[in-house]
Amino acid sequence: MKDEIKKTVEILKNGGIILYPTDTVWGIGCDATNAAAVEKIYKLKQRNDNKSMLVLVDTADRISRHVKQIPNIAPDLIDLSDTPLTIIYPQATNLAPNLIAEDGTIGIRVAHHEFCKQLIFALNRPLVSTSANISGEKAAKTINEISQEIIKNVDFIVNKKFEGNPTYKPSAIIKLGLKNEVEVIRK
Repeated sequence: MKDEIKKTVEILKNGGIILYPTDTVWGIGCDATNAAAVEKIYKLKQRNDNKSMLVLVDTADRISRHVKQIPNIAPDLIDLSDTPLTIIYPQATNLAPNLIAEDGTIGIRVAHHEFCKQLIFALNRPLVSTSANISGEKAAKTINEISQEIIKNVDFIVNKKFEGNPTYKPSAIIKLGLKNEVEVIRK
């Protein structure tokens, strides 16, 4: 796994985009602080950049690097969730500007997938995570379901042997406000 992580980090640090397994479905990713790399993903997915993408971090402690003020309820939600949970936080910071939604929010999920965690740790930056499909098409659960258009236009494909045991369904999404308002976006 170390060699695969090393190769992947090199691609990401050079502004590349990757195809990689997550704890949910296969994703397209890049360094979440690199606006040019983020733009490549929007173009590849044929997606408007007003529809933001989420980012993965390797530990809950790293969320504070990318959110000015974490709502008090967030740590409990993360700890209590037994399935992948994306939380949309207000006041995003230290991320590519084209990744942050118009209202200043960002969706962040703590990765529980071993390859993802090690990759994010080695990169020392959050990783964009968006489903490996053209916008509007069905999300690819396995690497075999990913369209050739996506495969041909990424800079690196992580070996499928690192897939692990994904849920094969998108994460739940909850949006939090600064006063601990909670809105369920997707169950």
